[in-house]
Amino acid sequence: MRGHRQTELPEDFWIPIPLETNNITSLSPFLVTQDHLGHMGVFYAMSAFMFFLFVIGTSINVLTILCTIQYKKLRSHLNYILVNLAVSNLLVSGIGSSTCFYCFLNRYMAVGPLGCKVEGFTATLGGMVSLWSLAVVAFERWLVVCKPLGNFAFKPHHAIACCAATWFFALIAAVPPLFGWSRYIPEGMQCSCGPDWYTTNNKYNNETYVYFLFGFCFAVPFTTIVFCYSQLLLLMKSAAKAQAESASTQKAEKEVTRMVVVMVIGFLVCWSPYAIFALWVVNNRGQTFDLRMATIPSCLSKASTVYNPMIYILLNKQFRTCIKKMLGMSAGEDEEGSSTSVTEVSKVGPA
Repeated sequence: MRGHRQTELPEDFWIPIPLETNNITSLSPFLVTQDHLGHMGVFYAMSAFMFFLFVIGTSINVLTILCTIQYKKLRSHLNYILVNLAVSNLLVSGIGSSTCFYCFLNRYMAVGPLGCKVEGFTATLGGMVSLWSLAVVAFERWLVVCKPLGNFAFKPHHAIACCAATWFFALIAAVPPLFGWSRYIPEGMQCSCGPDWYTTNNKYNNETYVYFLFGFCFAVPFTTIVFCYSQLLLLMKSAAKAQAESASTQKAEKEVTRMVVVMVIGFLVCWSPYAIFALWVVNNRGQTFDLRMATIPSCLSKASTVYNPMIYILLNKQFRTCIKKMLGMSAGEDEEGSSTSVTEVSKVGPA
């Protein structure tokens, strides 16, 4: 596909078509297969990938929620936030990934315009809750370990309030396209849906919506994450230097550094492609681009339902032990361990 032209269509969708194609009906992603966008094998491979995300993402996040319900010792303020993350991931994997699996299998948006809006909304809502939850985790670690507010205690009701805030912020981001500020339409290979960031229809003010998402839903959480974890790293390096002969402190510093790097990389892998691609399109109107490339950011964001739990939950000693116990597996770790490696190192923080 070498170029695209925009064609104004009825309210529910906009379809990019090759310049040499004139029969627009044959290209409707809601009516016929989109084989002109790729080989059948690509669609089936994407369908298999979405099925994998659906099965693994749903399973691991359901296990997280069930473990928290079954084991009282998991009901700490930090774990409340991790469960909130699991719920948002479950929303994306249960609705978003399963819908995309079905549509890629059929090679078109087989759920229709309404299904497209539902998938786009739920994926955006769950994704934004997940994104803000990662920022809240970083903020909580900063408050607990670095103690910028002195002896302020981050308690369960604070965590619940933060979780409620993540859903409020996510609704602010996900609801507008349902009411005319941008819109949810097929993206990429036309088998998944998301906000409209690649058309210039002034009726929907897509450009302003993209800038809003980038500023409020990417830049702010990312800045929060970088600031909080950088402060945590500085504290740990200072503690390690002061206790140079302490093997446990040195080990804790290395563990924290490794986890922080993994967390930040995970965040960037999940959200940077969407942010960069959308901003490039908005700021380079008239430039040709391959719309199929939009499938990549969509897949990476949905894949976060698997790798976020692996980072934040399976690396959590208590969750890992309880999941093994619930599944009837032998847990060779101390069940009374700390909630996370980061929690362990809070002991070396300032009093």
